[in-house]
Amino acid sequence: MFKGFTRFLHNQEEQVKTLLDPQESVATLSPRIIPRSEHPVSRQHISDAALKVLYRLNGAGFDAYLVGGCIRDALLGKMPKDFDVATNATPEQVRDLFRNSRLIGRRFRIVHVRFGREVIEVTTFRGKPQDEHGENIAHQSDAGLLLRDNVWGSIEEDAVRRDFTVNALYYNIADFSLHDFANGAQDIESRTLRLIGDPATRYREDPVRMLRAVRFAAKLGFTIEPATEAPMYDLAPLLLQIPPARLFDEVLKMFMSGHGLTTFRLLSHYGLFGMLFPESEEAMADAAWAEKLIEFALANTDKRIAEDRPVTPAFLLAAFLWAPVAQRQAELESEGMPAIPALQTAAQEVVSRQLEHTSIPKRFGMPMRDIWELQTRLPLRRGKRAFQTREHPRFRAAYDLLLLREQAGEIPRGLGDWWTAFQQGDEHEQRRLLQKVGADPASQGDRRRKRRRKPSRSSE
Repeated sequence: MFKGFTRFLHNQEEQVKTLLDPQESVATLSPRIIPRSEHPVSRQHISDAALKVLYRLNGAGFDAYLVGGCIRDALLGKMPKDFDVATNATPEQVRDLFRNSRLIGRRFRIVHVRFGREVIEVTTFRGKPQDEHGENIAHQSDAGLLLRDNVWGSIEEDAVRRDFTVNALYYNIADFSLHDFANGAQDIESRTLRLIGDPATRYREDPVRMLRAVRFAAKLGFTIEPATEAPMYDLAPLLLQIPPARLFDEVLKMFMSGHGLTTFRLLSHYGLFGMLFPESEEAMADAAWAEKLIEFALANTDKRIAEDRPVTPAFLLAAFLWAPVAQRQAELESEGMPAIPALQTAAQEVVSRQLEHTSIPKRFGMPMRDIWELQTRLPLRRGKRAFQTREHPRFRAAYDLLLLREQAGEIPRGLGDWWTAFQQGDEHEQRRLLQKVGADPASQGDRRRKRRRKPSRSSE
């Protein structure tokens, strides 16, 4: 890390950390200001779009700061990708300054300023929830859940309202200094994730902070500070009161960033995974292969992301929910229902219950069901079936799931090898493989059931 910045941190080691509760007074709170000469954050780290927003706000007489993950990542030596701006301008004032902007959100009103595909998120400094400023008010449930938060305040109030100390660092475009309100720079140096304020209170305000803690710990390789992690075990059920659509957004952030396997293990450790996918957790308790399947799927996705290869949430969702679908299908088949209708019924039941916890948009839900349905078609390879299955748009994802099912021990190995050879072989090899299927007595799944002829009526 930047030598001047490290030297600055070492000079702070004797100071006691004072992390104010967001409900307490901030009258005496003053940031540690790190001058440009002593930190590594440069305008070279900042996108042109973010700089335009900062400079226009500043030129209009408003305070303008970069805040949050972009500053944290820059201090960690990473190139930031997303840029959030905090200002004392109200959302309406920001909208008036930028024609290419729009107000979004009711719970938290923010402004999105769009430059082509890049979106800069601009938020107004938040105040204390108890304060009211005209029509801008905050609402909390009896349990402490923050239902609406549109109270504007000062930068000091905004800083202690942020979730983690490492996200409470502000880059001032006026003089390029860093304002550190919660010793976040020191926690970045020690790779520690620490909530600002009383952890139990902050989790009750917004239970999604527990998921964010896990996501940041997995993504950054940070250790969750003991007081920050302690309430998570008991407060995990609070996630059940969060709208399914919001939880699905968090699922995408956690599992599609290249650190899915570590994230899954942390979620399971704190009892959070079962709040998102309850039937999957129950299935893991009943079948050892179910957890292995999820871990193999996540490892596969992490690898693809690291190699900059395409990934889809539909495949991961198919893997997450396959065990409860397969178990329910087996129950229905044991009651006499044919395989394909049993699978379709099981899928409908499992998905319907899952939607009560995390929503699944149709653009992912339909491919997920296709991947499941192909699991019943992959064993059927005689005649033209193998060629027809191979041409299905979801074949590759279904084939990958088949390999993971074999690897996890749900089904015997062999079918996956056949499909691997079939895809790689030339026309002669494919014919040989199809003949082998026809000659294999174990390939009962390929043989159509012969209709029993009804006995002819005897003449009277």
